[in-house]
Amino acid sequence: MKQPFTIIFIGPQGSGKGTQISKLDTLLTALDPARRVIDIQTGRRFRALAAQGEGYTEEHVAETLDSGVLQPLFLSVNLWGDAMRTHVDEACHLLIDGFPRTVAEATVLESALSFYHRTPLTIINLETPEGIVRERMVSRARPDDTPGSIEARLSWYREETLPVLAYYRTRSGTEVFDIDGTHSIDEVFAQITAALNLPMLTS
Repeated sequence: MKQPFTIIFIGPQGSGKGTQISKLDTLLTALDPARRVIDIQTGRRFRALAAQGEGYTEEHVAETLDSGVLQPLFLSVNLWGDAMRTHVDEACHLLIDGFPRTVAEATVLESALSFYHRTPLTIINLETPEGIVRERMVSRARPDDTPGSIEARLSWYREETLPVLAYYRTRSGTEVFDIDGTHSIDEVFAQITAALNLPMLTS
């Protein structure tokens, strides 16, 4: 591969972003072993922070995770910013999930993309109807997937994150691929690899 990927996954919780990132990580590692693949998922980092339970911030994050409210901008930027500072280099593939969640956060991310010379930018938009993601979140039985938190997260996705998608559709140097997230994991992954012009591995 001539240049590394910088890919942001966008979609409501339950659309399968984490699963698809894991599969893409495995594929890129096999196809381009000379480069590292850096996977930054802020949802996972927020849950790890909450699990520490070492102080007021961690306790408050744990409480708000259960409610499904949008975590504050400063904490989100702190978590993904530190992950970038620690792991990103000029050659690595970068896979992003969980940010930017708002247009304000997207403008902050611009400074990081510029600093690390991450061009071009690819957006994978996992289009998945709310009815389907509700069913998926209930079935995975995660402690923070309560009926109230699920509805809260779907609400802020509509209000805060969909405008981010519109932002990237007009950003120069950016390709947005709309992927049908209603299919099976393998079928969704086949759409993603086709969009990225990557071959599938054969067993």
